This record gives sequence, structure tokens and C-alpha cells, in this order.
Amino acid sequence: MSSQPELTAVRPAHRIDEGALAAYLAAHLPGFVGPMQVQQFEGGQSNPTYRLEVGGQRYVLRKKPPGKLLQSAHQVEREYRVMHALQGTPVPVPEMLHLCEDDQVIGTPFYLMSCVEGRVIPLATLPGCAPAHRTALYDDMVRVLAALHAIDPAAVGLDGFGRPGNYYARQISRWTRQYQASRTDDIASMEALMEWLPDHVPESDENGIVHGDFRVGNLILHPTEPRVVAVLDWELSTLGHPLADLAYFCQGYRGEATPGDSLVGTDLAEAGIPTESAVVSRYCELTGRPGIENWAFYLVFVMFRSAAIVQGVYKRGIEGNASSDRAHQYGAMVRKRADDAWRLAQE
Repeated sequence: MSSQPELTAVRPAHRIDEGALAAYLAAHLPGFVGPMQVQQFEGGQSNPTYRLEVGGQRYVLRKKPPGKLLQSAHQVEREYRVMHALQGTPVPVPEMLHLCEDDQVIGTPFYLMSCVEGRVIPLATLPGCAPAHRTALYDDMVRVLAALHAIDPAAVGLDGFGRPGNYYARQISRWTRQYQASRTDDIASMEALMEWLPDHVPESDENGIVHGDFRVGNLILHPTEPRVVAVLDWELSTLGHPLADLAYFCQGYRGEATPGDSLVGTDLAEAGIPTESAVVSRYCELTGRPGIENWAFYLVFVMFRSAAIVQGVYKRGIEGNASSDRAHQYGAMVRKRADDAWRLAQE
């Protein structure tokens, strides 16, 4: 498997006025001069993402998708804000170059960032890596996650980035609404989870910066070394409970977080990949926690949320405006993710 980001011609549903974009950026970004080549990254299920080449320089543009959008979804403005705030912290992010909130330029708001060179490996099994390399990479990924959760939001200007308290109650309510707005089939386990989750929220007042989609596929890895050089895809970031991020990162031990991405059935010791309990222990060591109570709740919550998110991608795929040509494959995954989550909740 290639570890280079997959680029395609811009898909018909995501074509933009390249002339208008080039003129706008030339007027707003120093040094942006010359013919511009535009390609689209495969993936980025929520927000279309493009690589721009101009004057020997590479940039990455990320925009909202076309069409009618669910309320509070596709917030590229929030992505820009949080990555801009994290510049210079122990959490590696691309340099933010420009935010355009005027939807008259290319049809939707967008932002421009530096193009960070490195490997993008979409699968938690890290195919193509040596066992020792995988071990070191997992340790660095957990280090980056712990570093994010150690940042004081107020110290980087993000104290108003989300509402304090009741994180899980708000998230459960939000993703219940999002799922209901994009429902295409009746899934009994999703209905059961929407009833079960509000009654089982642990008591905790922790609050910090959470990524919301922290997984291997949203990281750029150093071209040769086992370390993270950039964390991408901050659309779901907010102020909230850090254990939601940790549970989300551990989803692969319980099944597919995205199609084909699962650690189930992998000989972890032979592969050099730590177990779920080892990841949790390392995170606790780095963050000074004695342990984690109610771990199953956090897993059930993120599995439910993943099912709701994938349902939105699936519906957009049916309607023809999803960011990936593979979006139509996601229907069966929604049901399986919900079934797995409900089974864990009952246990």
C-alpha cells in the first residue's frame, strides 16, 4: 500500500472556479503568483480537500461541500481557528495561511494551509511498516494525544471554543439529531443506543481541547521516522471530555471505525502494535491518571457517534455530493457499528 496521499482529478461534484480562486489568492496571499494546478485528495469524507501547486509551491485548500448541509456540520472555520491556535504548541499542525468566509469566491467558505510532506497511512494496522516502527509510531500518537489534552484552552485563546460542562449530554443530543436528519433505514440498535446513552453518562467535570476524530488516517507521519508531523481534520474539535478522544482512537480494537480499518484479527504482538489496554495505560501514564472507570461507556459513545457520522456520509453519497467516491459503501457499516456498540452496552 502506498503511503503517499491519494490525489485525483477534481471530481465533478466538487469543481470550483479555479480562475476566481487564483485571482483571490493572488490578492490575499503574498507570493501566490503564476499558473495554478488543482488536484483533489481522495478521502476527507466531510469536507473536500485540494492540493494547489503554483510557482513551485504547494498548498492545501479545504472547503465545505456543495449542497444543503446539516446544521453545525462541515465547520471549516472551526478547523482553521483551532489549528491556528495550536501553532507553536507540542501538537504539530500545518501552518494556517488564510481563511475566506465569503461563499461568493468558490461557492463555500474555505481555508488555505501549508502542505506538510510525509506519509498518510489510513489503516490502524500501519501496512508496510516494520514491527518496531509500528510500536514507536503508536507511542508517538498517544504522546501527541496526551499533549493535546494537556493544553490549557485559555492559554491558546480557545477558552470560548465550546460550552463548558455536560459534554456527553450535548454530544449525544447532537448526534441523535444528526442521525435522525440523515436516516435512510430503520436500525434497531441505533434506536436502542439513543435511549441508553443519556442514562449512562459518567459523572465527570473534565474539560479540554478534544480533536473529535483522532485516528491514524488523520495524521501525517514523518517520511521515514516513526513520529507524527501534523494532525489534520479538526472539524469535530471542541472543548469537551478528553476520554472521548482516547476511546475514539481505540475503536479499531473493537471493529471498523471506517471501512476496512480494524485491528480485529490482527496478531498485535507479531505486528508490533500495542494492545488496547497498553494504549490506555500509556495514556494514563502520560496524563497522570490512576486509571479509567466506565471505559465501556466511552467506547459505546464513540461507536454510536461514528455510526451517526457515517450515516451522514452514506446519505451524501446517495445524493451524489460526498467527498469520496467510496461513500456509497458505508451503508452496511452504520448498522454493524451500531450493532457492535449495542452489544457492548448490554454487556
